[in-house]
Amino acid sequence: MKKHGVFICIEGLDASGKTTQSKLLVKNLRKRGFNAVYTTEPSKGQVGRLIRRHVLYGKNRSSAVLEALLFAADRISHIENEVKPLLDEGKIVVSDRYLYSSLAYQGATGLELKWIEEINRWAKKPDLAIYIDIPPEIVLRRLKRKKSVMENLKNQKNVREIYLKLVKTGVLKLVEGNKPKKAVAKEILNMVTNLLSGPGI
Repeated sequence: MKKHGVFICIEGLDASGKTTQSKLLVKNLRKRGFNAVYTTEPSKGQVGRLIRRHVLYGKNRSSAVLEALLFAADRISHIENEVKPLLDEGKIVVSDRYLYSSLAYQGATGLELKWIEEINRWAKKPDLAIYIDIPPEIVLRRLKRKKSVMENLKNQKNVREIYLKLVKTGVLKLVEGNKPKKAVAKEILNMVTNLLSGPGI
């Protein structure tokens, strides 16, 4: 493993299975003797808690600019307080959502992706970024819990469109998520083990 650790992020629409798959990946890596750690965005820090309470589950959706700035601020906290220290210890960090969620979700509101990238320019580039793809219609069928302000069909379609553009440019690696959980987990694990066995790792 790299002396400074390995950083992996898993992206996807809400209810795409990304949280389940992120935790499964950590579990499967640990079974193979790797020191893997699960983390998530929004983070557990002060800004992350504010986002969960007042942005995601508020009565009305905040302005896209405010959302983008809050997520960017939370990302600083996440990187500095969680990700970097773990990587410095040589661990594999698996983040459930990262920068690409900001590009997809706030980009879907019409904000320029270049501006979102600019306010996140200090964000550490992952060693591997995976996108789990499922149709938005399936997303809404899966969502049995209270929906966030971002979880409607039109928005999820716009978000998916940006994610797929990031796949096309090679920023994200696509995994088909509309298949059995174990099959998805196996494909993701294969991607990660290939990365870990590659040169420079």
